[in-house]
Amino acid sequence: MNYRVRFAEAAEEDLVRLYEFILEQDAGDWAVAERALAAIKHALLGLELSPFSYRKARSDNPFLREIVIPFGVCGYVALFEIDDDRNVTVLAVRHQREDDYH
Repeated sequence: MNYRVRFAEAAEEDLVRLYEFILEQDAGDWAVAERALAAIKHALLGLELSPFSYRKARSDNPFLREIVIPFGVCGYVALFEIDDDRNVTVLAVRHQREDDYH
């Protein structure tokens, strides 16, 4: 069974913020920003097939999970929730060096 992956508005805003941050840091290098966004999207494809295979974000909630997304020397972390047997919602996306989002 495939899950439908949705994005909370905050997660969509995170993607825009992360993209713009890369452009600011890498002197407008669109290629790096596009590769980072592609890495995030590619990793999130795994949620369509097996969202329960990713680590729990909190021990008291088996439906709140996170996925580590490698990119360069660091990477990103996406927080998501398994809503039901058909839907997954990405709640937030952060760079691994950012403050915690829990």
